[in-house]
Amino acid sequence: MGQIQYIADENNIITGVIVPIDLWREIESERETAYLLKSEAMKNRLLDAKNRAEGIPFDKVCQELGV
Repeated sequence: MGQIQYIADENNIITGVIVPIDLWREIESERETAYLLKSEAMKNRLLDAKNRAEGIPFDKVCQELGV
């Protein structure tokens, strides 16, 4: 992973950062998960989906959706 770079203005006040894309994607993923887990209903849906043992094959879903 690359190095984080800081951006400063003419007064040497840090005004921004440049982060490697892999780190940015990880941060965004964590933020999205935290947002979803704020809702008890969504938290239960995610846990149910995670623990589900059976599913529908991807090809069957595509066929049923006509894609």
